[in-house]
Amino acid sequence: MSGKVILAIDQGTTGTTALLLTPDLKILAKANTEFKQYYPKPGWVEHDPNEIWKSTLISIEKVLKTSSIDPSSLFSIGITNQRETVCAWDRNTGEILHRAIVWQCRRTSEICRALKEKGLEETVSTKTGLLLDPYFSGTKMKWLLENIESIQKKAKSNSLSFGTIDTFLLNRFTSGESYFTEPSNASRTLLMNLKTGDWDPELLEIFGVSQSALPVIHSSDSHFGKTKGVGVLPDGIPIHGILGDQQAALFGQACFEKGKGKATYGTGSFLLVNTGSEIYHSKNRLLTTVAWKLQNQLTYALEGSAFIAGAAVQWLRDELQIVDSSPESEELALRAPLEEMGELVVVPAFTGLGAPYWNPEARGLISGITRGTGRAHIARATLEAIALQNWELIECMKADGQPFQELRVDGGASLNGLLIQTQSNLLDIDCVRPENIETTALGAAMMAGLGVGVWSGFQDLASSWQESKRFNPDHTLENYTNALKKKWKEAVKKA
Repeated sequence: MSGKVILAIDQGTTGTTALLLTPDLKILAKANTEFKQYYPKPGWVEHDPNEIWKSTLISIEKVLKTSSIDPSSLFSIGITNQRETVCAWDRNTGEILHRAIVWQCRRTSEICRALKEKGLEETVSTKTGLLLDPYFSGTKMKWLLENIESIQKKAKSNSLSFGTIDTFLLNRFTSGESYFTEPSNASRTLLMNLKTGDWDPELLEIFGVSQSALPVIHSSDSHFGKTKGVGVLPDGIPIHGILGDQQAALFGQACFEKGKGKATYGTGSFLLVNTGSEIYHSKNRLLTTVAWKLQNQLTYALEGSAFIAGAAVQWLRDELQIVDSSPESEELALRAPLEEMGELVVVPAFTGLGAPYWNPEARGLISGITRGTGRAHIARATLEAIALQNWELIECMKADGQPFQELRVDGGASLNGLLIQTQSNLLDIDCVRPENIETTALGAAMMAGLGVGVWSGFQDLASSWQESKRFNPDHTLENYTNALKKKWKEAVKKA
C-alpha cells in the first residue's frame, strides 16, 4: 500500500482538524478550521452542525491543496470527535432541527437533579459506568424532546435522528446512507449498557428516547460506509475507523495494555487508563467507559475528566488579556518566583467541576491575592491548577487500585514545559511526551488502518510510538509541591 494515504478527521470543540498520514503514520499535511461557539444563556453552549460540517470540508480541502495529494490515493478515512455533544436532524431530509448541545453545556442540571431524586442514579451508574451529570448525551436528548416542538413532531413521525458528532459526520460523508456509531462514543450517552455494548431498553425508557432515533452500534474498526456526494472527495472512499476523542488519544498513545494511561490537555483535561476486558467501577466517582471494540471484543477504561484545561489558558489570553498567545503563558509564568506565590491559587471551574466532584453549580475563583500579585503570578497559578486537577484524578485512580508507573501526555498544552514539569512534580512519576502530540487524530488513523488491514495488530502499531521528552519529578521542590496540594484542596472547597 505504499503511496496510499489515510485521511484522519479530528472534530474538536473549537475547530476541525484534517490530517493526511502515510501507512507508517508520518503526517504529510495538517489543517484546522475553527467555528463559532454559541452561548444563548449562562452555562449553555451550542454549535451549529452545518458549521461543523463546513469546517470539516474546508480542512479537507486545505490539506489536499497544501500536500498536492491526489484524492484518489486516499484509501481510508478515520474519524475522531468531541464526545457527548448531541445533534438532531430529520432522517429523510438531513435538515438540522436544533443547534447541537455541546458537552460543556449545563442546561440539563434540573433534569439530572430530578432523576437523582427518583433514586435512578444507581441504576444508571451500574449499567453505564457514568453519573447523572449534564455532561452526558442522554440528558441533552431528553431536554430536546421535552422543549423543542419540531423534534417532538419528528419523534412522533419516526423521522428523528439523534447522533453524537461521529454519527453526524458519518451521515454527511455518506449522503445520509450510513447511520452508525461505535461503543467509545455510545458509552458516553447514558443509554448504552457496558456489558452488552448495545442500547439498553430500561435506560431508553428513563430518558424517553426511542431506539429508532438512535444509530446502530458497530465495532470501532468496522466498515462504516463510503463517501458519496462530498464534493471535495471522490465517491467510494471507505470510512473504517471511529473513536471518541479521548479513547482515540489512548489508542494513539499506544496504551494497548492494561494499566497504561494517558492525559490529554485539550479544552479540558482527560485522563484515561486501560483496564482491559474488566468493567471496573470506581469507588471515587471516576467514570467507567469503553475504550474501543475490536473484532467484537470490548476493551474498557477508567476515566477522570476536568472540564477546563487549555480553556483556562485561552481565558488568560482572551478575557484577562495578560498574554497575546497561549504559548506565552509559560514564559510569563516563569517570571513569577515560587517564593512570591504565597497562598495564590486559581480554580478554573468555569463550567462546574468534573471528577471527582461532579458539581455543575461550582464556579471558578482566584484566592490568596495580595497587593504584589501580578500577571505572572496569575499565569503560574493557572498552569498549576491544570496540573492539580490531574493530580486529584490520579489520586482517585490509585485509590481505585490503578497505580501509574508513568503518564503519557499529549494535546496542545502538553507543549508547555512548565505545565508538564509541574505535573510530574505533583504526581511523583515521569511524564512522557511523544514525538507526535496529535495522538487523537493518530488514534483515528490507526483504527482506520487496522480496519483496512494496513497493520495486523497492536505489535505493528506499538513500534510507531516514539518518545520525545521525559519529565522527571524535581524532588528539590517537594515542600512547595506539598503546600500547593494543600492550598488547592482548601480553595476547591470554596468553589
